[in-house]
Amino acid sequence: MAIETAAIPKRRICVYCGSGDGKSPVYKQAATNLGTAIAKAGHGLVYGGGSLGLMGTVARAALEAGGHVAGIIPKFLVERELMLRDVQEMTVTEDMHERKMLMYEKSDAFVALPGGIGTLEELVEQLTWAQLGQHNKPIVVANIADYWKPFMMLLDQMRAETFIRQKLTVEFLTVETAEQIMPAIETEWAKEDVPSGDPSIPDRF
Repeated sequence: MAIETAAIPKRRICVYCGSGDGKSPVYKQAATNLGTAIAKAGHGLVYGGGSLGLMGTVARAALEAGGHVAGIIPKFLVERELMLRDVQEMTVTEDMHERKMLMYEKSDAFVALPGGIGTLEELVEQLTWAQLGQHNKPIVVANIADYWKPFMMLLDQMRAETFIRQKLTVEFLTVETAEQIMPAIETEWAKEDVPSGDPSIPDRF
């Protein structure tokens, strides 16, 4: 695949998703639409570095739309997940812990498409860090074809049983289609641009 020269991305969006396609074709279409939308908006994609499944689909879609793609993959998955070698930036890490930290550090927002245990674990880690005040980067759960509905029901159960307490809310955005992801993220980013002298924001000493 020939890669167009990509401009320096305005911001970078980390996408967590499966290394398989899933049973429904709507998942692959959502990955394609998201990769394209990220590139068209002038942002970069950060993802797990593989060429298989939804991971490969979102990366190739971003590349084909002229976007910048950064892959981050642990060395033990280079062959297993067939590392995508056509991206502008590829980092091979020693292990999963280094991979996840680099993905966090390089990203300004996070999106969870459908995926398996790894995707779930990555999503929950970002939610945990946000819950504990370690970051305030937007987190979007792309509930394509109700894929994440059982997960959201579990969170409701945790709240009902007070394991998620009122002062430890779990903040994330939920959308139903890939087309809603970029507008949701950019709305959150716009909130960061409120002037510091805005009288609606109390001074902190």
